[in-house]
Amino acid sequence: MTKFLTTRTTLRTALIAGASLVAMTGAAHAQSAAQTPEQQQARIEALEAQLEALSSQIADLKAATAASLKDVRTVQAAAPAVTIAGGKPAITSADGAFSANFHAVMQLDAGQYYQDKPLPASVTNGRDLNSGTNFRRARLGMDGKLFKNFDYNVLLDFGGAGTDGSGTLQELWLQYNYAPFKVKVGAFAPNVGLEDVASTNGSLFPERPSGSELSRGLAGADKRIGLQVQAVGERYLISGAITGAKAGDPATADEQLGYVGRVAFVPLKGLDWLVHVGANASVVATPAQTADTGLYNITVSDRPELRVDGTQLISSGAIDSTGGRHYGFELAAQKKNFFVQGEYFDIALDRRNPAANVTDPKFKAWYVEGSWILTGEARKYSATNFAFDAPAVDKPFDPKKGQWGAWELAARYSVADLNYHEYSRVAADRVRGGDQQITSVGLNWFPNTATKFSLDYLDVSVDRRNAAGLQAGQDYHVVNLRSQYAF
Repeated sequence: MTKFLTTRTTLRTALIAGASLVAMTGAAHAQSAAQTPEQQQARIEALEAQLEALSSQIADLKAATAASLKDVRTVQAAAPAVTIAGGKPAITSADGAFSANFHAVMQLDAGQYYQDKPLPASVTNGRDLNSGTNFRRARLGMDGKLFKNFDYNVLLDFGGAGTDGSGTLQELWLQYNYAPFKVKVGAFAPNVGLEDVASTNGSLFPERPSGSELSRGLAGADKRIGLQVQAVGERYLISGAITGAKAGDPATADEQLGYVGRVAFVPLKGLDWLVHVGANASVVATPAQTADTGLYNITVSDRPELRVDGTQLISSGAIDSTGGRHYGFELAAQKKNFFVQGEYFDIALDRRNPAANVTDPKFKAWYVEGSWILTGEARKYSATNFAFDAPAVDKPFDPKKGQWGAWELAARYSVADLNYHEYSRVAADRVRGGDQQITSVGLNWFPNTATKFSLDYLDVSVDRRNAAGLQAGQDYHVVNLRSQYAF
C-alpha cells in the first residue's frame, strides 16, 4: 500500500511537470517571433527532448502503478473472509482451506407438572415432580476446517437435566474427509439411529423419544469416546464405530468396549417428497468393570421425555451382565410440508452367572411422530447424516412486512417397556423397570433460522410395580415452554 501511495505522488509530480512544460511551450511560441531561425530551432529541439523524457517517465509510472495495484489485489485476495451467516460468526481463509465457526446454543425450559394428589404410599419415586425452569442446553463452541480435508469441533455444555451444570466437555473430535468416506475420532455422539443423529436444535419436541434414548445409551450417546467410519453417498449412508467410555465418566477398573452401526437409504425420492428406510444396532462387547470384585453392571433407563425434573421413572436397575445389544428399524416419509417418522427398538442383556431359572431380559420400545408446517415450509433432510432438521424459514418474523416466521404443529406417541417377566415366580428373574407411554402434542414457532419457541403438552402414563407387586408408577400431565436460540 505504501508503494502504491508513493507511485501516486510521483505520477502527480509528473503531471504537474507536464502542465508546466505545456505552459512553457505556449510562452516560447509567443516569443518565437522575436528570435532568429537558429534560436527557434534550438528551442524546438530542447522542447522535443523534454517531451521525450516526460513520455518515458509517464510510461515508467504506468508500469509501476499497474504493479502496485496488482500487489494490493494480491494482498486483498489473501486476506481471510469474516462473515456472519445466520447469526454465526465465521472466519475463512482466502483459499478455503481453513475456517473457524463460533456457535452457541441456549435452550431454556419452563415446565408445569400436574400430578394426582395424594399418590399411593407405594409411589416413592417422583412423588412431587419439580415444576420450574431448567437450562437444558447452554453451549459454547467452535468448529471448522483444517487443510481442506479435516473437520474439527470443540463444544462445552453448561446446561443440565434438572439442574444446571458447571460446564462439561460435550464434544471434542477431529474428522478426515475423503469422499465418500469420513473418519472421526474423539468424543462425540456416534451415529446410532434416525432420531439419535438429528440435531436437537431442530427437534420436534424438547427431548428424543425414550426408545431412542434407551438404545443410544448402551454404546452410543453424547460424550462417547470412539472411532467412527462413515461412507455417505447421494442415496445411502453406512456407518460403524468402536466406542468406549464417555468423557467425564468416573474411573472404573476397565472401561466399556462397544460397537455401533447404522445403514440408511432413500429408495424413493421426488421433487418435493422422499421415503427414508434404515436399520441400526449396537453391541456392548465388554461392560465397564465397576468394582474390583468383577461387577459389570448395565442399566437401561430414561427420564419421561422432559428434563425440567430429572427423575427417572423407568429403569431396569443395575444388571450384572457379560454384554448387551440393541437393534432398531427406521422408517420416514415427507411430502412437502407434511412429515412422519418412526423407529422400533429391541434391547437385550446377557446376565453374568445367572442362577437357576433366571433368564436374560429383553425390552422393547417404539415411537411414531410427525408434523404439519402451517406456513408451507418443509423440514430439511440432511444429506450428511440422513435425518430431518428444522424447516427453512421463508419469511422471517417482521410484523412491519406482515411476516410471521414458520409455524409447525407436531405430535408423537411413544412406548418404552422395561418390564420382563415381572410376575415370574422366580424373583431374581423379574425386571420391573416399568411400562411408559407418552402422548405429546406441540406447537413450534421459528421466527428465523436462529430462534425457536415451542409449547408442548405431554400426557405421561407409567405402569410399574415395586418388589411387593404394588403400583409404583403414576399418570400425570406436563406443559412445557422452550425458548431457544442457536447459531
